[in-house]
Amino acid sequence: MLVAIKLIIADDNSFIREGLNIILSTYEEFEVLVLVNDGDEAVEYCKNHDVDIALLDVRMPRMNGVEATKQIVDTTGTKPVILTTFDDDEYILGAIKNGAKGYLLKNNDPERIRDALKSVYYGTSIIQDEMLDKLKSSLSNNEQVAEVKIDTSLFTKRELEIMAFIAKGYSNKEIAEHMYISGGTVANYITTILGKTGLKHRTQIAVYYLTGKVY
Repeated sequence: MLVAIKLIIADDNSFIREGLNIILSTYEEFEVLVLVNDGDEAVEYCKNHDVDIALLDVRMPRMNGVEATKQIVDTTGTKPVILTTFDDDEYILGAIKNGAKGYLLKNNDPERIRDALKSVYYGTSIIQDEMLDKLKSSLSNNEQVAEVKIDTSLFTKRELEIMAFIAKGYSNKEIAEHMYISGGTVANYITTILGKTGLKHRTQIAVYYLTGKVY
């Protein structure tokens, strides 16, 4: 029997909110529990209900998606995913720092959103290639950030290879195929990298590898 992934949708635009509800409700993998108007309502609902994923807009009244992400991560077991039309670097880094498990643009095809949410539910953090590319471009033009380097002595050659693949947006399966190792071995390496860096998930590894900073 299929166990539906329990979602909430937080967006102050009723058209987008209802549209997402209609789209996601067509997939048997999801159960949309509630639609809310802002981050504050999202946080309160997650505190009082069993929610797998909170789909959050960035710009909302009372509490934005970045702050809601922090509070949801700090107080619940819900996985926040940012879904937005805004791809500003500030929001990307803020959401990652606060523990967002995914960051997607609203102009994605429904199937891509579905696949991303399923990946997050099963433990993989998602950040779109377009956002990683924009982040790379922004950081390469920032001299202050460019001066920060990863201390490669902390990591083995294999760990550095895996970090590079993660920064390019590769999934564990794709990394395993490229490196001719098992998916379980990739997961073990990632666990070791997280332990060495104090990071919480693979999206933070990508940003760390690109910037040398722990967000």
